Amino acid sequence: MNECANKKKNLEECNCTYEPCSRKGICCECIVYHRRSRQLPACFFSSDVEATYDRSIENFISSRP
Repeated sequence: MNECANKKKNLEECNCTYEPCSRKGICCECIVYHRRSRQLPACFFSSDVEATYDRSIENFISSRP
């Protein structure tokens, strides 16, 4: 894993609450990881929905106003 030049800035916006995540602040790695699992990253969800850890596309669609 390479260090991301934008990691510090990305972490200011990252709402992921999964503490052991090694991809926090490294958005490109986060997107690749979740895409492989047919999921979306935490930043696509509101904080209350993100806290459920259900990152499915279906949950994203149903959580939209």
